[in-house]
Amino acid sequence: MNPLAHFDPDDPYPESDGEPMAENTEQYEWLVKIKENLEILFAQDPQVFVAGDLFWYPVPDRRIAGPVAPDVMVAIGRPKGRRGCYKQWEEGDIAPQVVFEILSPANSLKEMTDKLAYYDTYGVEEYYVYDPSANTLEIRLRQDGRLRRMSHLNGWISPRLGIRFALSGETLEIFDPQGQPFLTSVELAARLRDEAARAEQERARAEEERARAEQERARAEQEHARAEQLAERLRALGFEP
Repeated sequence: MNPLAHFDPDDPYPESDGEPMAENTEQYEWLVKIKENLEILFAQDPQVFVAGDLFWYPVPDRRIAGPVAPDVMVAIGRPKGRRGCYKQWEEGDIAPQVVFEILSPANSLKEMTDKLAYYDTYGVEEYYVYDPSANTLEIRLRQDGRLRRMSHLNGWISPRLGIRFALSGETLEIFDPQGQPFLTSVELAARLRDEAARAEQERARAEEERARAEQERARAEQEHARAEQLAERLRALGFEP
């Protein structure tokens, strides 16, 4: 359903077009991979908002610009939190600075041309288009007020995010600023389980240490009480301890 086809005054800014998030499993896996790794990367920064397949309205008047839902977008300087859509005029007029699109066979040339024009017009600073089937990456960076295509891609580091891109013969690899590769959702889940298990082990170890310290404290108190009792007996016998 095209959300612009029929204007509903009771719902002027639809949050969904009724279409699936992704056209196929590969596109979905890449969308999730990029979004979730970026969420983890910026988890400690409350002013970085990351979203996947979220409608972005750049201006209030939909006759000027209807919404587009980037596969993944990053808005730096905007707080984390749930949003049904991204209304730019309610977000300090901050446009998403970084946008990712993952191609699928259903994406037409016209659709991608229109998206490029939209992102170019409304302030995106970095635009990444990855085609998993062809294993090609297109990178555009805002220069002199326009999104211009970059020619040196391998080893490219995002100016805004600090992440690095590397095209091998088979796939795209993305690395965080510390050089750690972006993980798939399955790998992320396994890592989170491992981290949770380690945290539980640390908690159990700390509990054991606490119990041991408590035992030592109780033993020390018993020894102190026993010493007091002995001293009292000595005093009763006329000796000063």
